[in-house]
Amino acid sequence: MNATPISDRLEQLLRDCVSSQGFDLEEVSLTPAGKHRVLRVAVDQDGGVTLDEVADVTRAISTALDSSDEMGAQSYTLEVGSRGTSKPLTEPRHWRRNAGRLVKVKTADGETFEGRIATSDDEAVAIGTEAGERRLPYADVRKARVQVELNRKDT
Repeated sequence: MNATPISDRLEQLLRDCVSSQGFDLEEVSLTPAGKHRVLRVAVDQDGGVTLDEVADVTRAISTALDSSDEMGAQSYTLEVGSRGTSKPLTEPRHWRRNAGRLVKVKTADGETFEGRIATSDDEAVAIGTEAGERRLPYADVRKARVQVELNRKDT
């Protein structure tokens, strides 16, 4: 099913609520599900998100939604979780939070390579590859995702 657009007011309400709990609002989607809807909210913070923190922010979001009329009268289910590793790296904070992780990057000129995130700042990321460290401005990244490593050996 396709997600329906959310209002700017609903997004701002969620952003303010999540921010007041110390998290970044990463994604919001509202999807029809039969006679009701599913509101999915993804949050993140430096150091990751624990299950207890997800429960706390879920309660805060639920309270904020209950005290507003942004969701209207139609019933909905609220699902709150972390950003997860399958989401693309699109913001400098995503790169910073995944330092040391293996990433697959496709550049604006079509090149694809893998490497480990070494360092990052507001403008670019340094990625360690077999050929050496490579500094890549975010503007030159078309797509980047963390690669799941089931048997990673920390060095």
